[in-house]
Amino acid sequence: MDTFALVVTIAVALFFTYTNGFHDSANAIATSVSTRALTPRAALAMAAVMNLAGAFLGSGVAKTVSEGLIATPTGDQGMMILFAGLVGAITWNMVTWYYGLPSSSSHALFGGLVGAALAGASTVHWDGVLEKVVIPMVLSPIVGLVLGYFVMVVILWIFRDANPHKAKRGFRIAQTVSAAGMALGHGLQDAQKTMGVVVMALVIGGVEDEGDAIPVWVKISCAAMLSLGTYAGGWRIMRTLGRRIIELDPPQGFAAETTAAGVMYTASFMFQAPISTTHVITSAIMGVGATKRVSAVRWGVAKNIILGWFITMPAAAGVAALSYWIVNLAFG
Repeated sequence: MDTFALVVTIAVALFFTYTNGFHDSANAIATSVSTRALTPRAALAMAAVMNLAGAFLGSGVAKTVSEGLIATPTGDQGMMILFAGLVGAITWNMVTWYYGLPSSSSHALFGGLVGAALAGASTVHWDGVLEKVVIPMVLSPIVGLVLGYFVMVVILWIFRDANPHKAKRGFRIAQTVSAAGMALGHGLQDAQKTMGVVVMALVIGGVEDEGDAIPVWVKISCAAMLSLGTYAGGWRIMRTLGRRIIELDPPQGFAAETTAAGVMYTASFMFQAPISTTHVITSAIMGVGATKRVSAVRWGVAKNIILGWFITMPAAAGVAALSYWIVNLAFG
């Protein structure tokens, strides 16, 4: 039964990674597709490959998820907590995907873990949640907004005398590089989050010891599922990011992607903070769009997206807590 529970929990974690891939694929490629720098299928294929590569670039974010948010629970109850946390995250991912809202898969996962831990009377590291989740959740969109604005201002100043048609053609080419960098950062961030959950399951199941290196098969499995999910596409969310917030042109798309990728690499390598790729690219698009004129950004759509950010963690936590009680009632 213990082995069966471990296998089921890992399978659910990998399915979460798949939903993360199709939910968040838009993060990396929506701007490139909307500016016609890349065709949708080419963009998805490129994003899938770069997600796979990004998953192998580090392990700091995985360590934060597996050890820094909740105390690793033990025994059958521990496996139920992990299972319920993943169910909460997957449910919220599916709801927001259906309505085309670019909410954060990362914060759905964190909310799910915390909600299930509370329902199961397990310890939550509130200092870790505050330092590694809440503060980056607030700061990263602000940084993305401000940096996106200034990066776009610099681009406008440098190319102020350039031929508009030639400049746009050049930025379409440049966008293939910035989109690849964005997808690499997405793999670096989001594949590691699931690695952290799988490692926690292995520790609970007695297969690994806490603090051990992440097994290679875990890295490959998580990276592959994220890439498969990415290639499946997330057309609803892509439309929201690429068109509904603001109509982007190639220089704006390049500025937004470059800004978001820079913020993700900094958070991963310097702070080992699991930030939301959704938050960063959305805020960067808003900042870039505001350089044209503030009214060019459709702030009504932006407001709905931001509202979704704030309800993601508590909503996923609520579903996870309910899932834990149901599973505990059935198998406890």
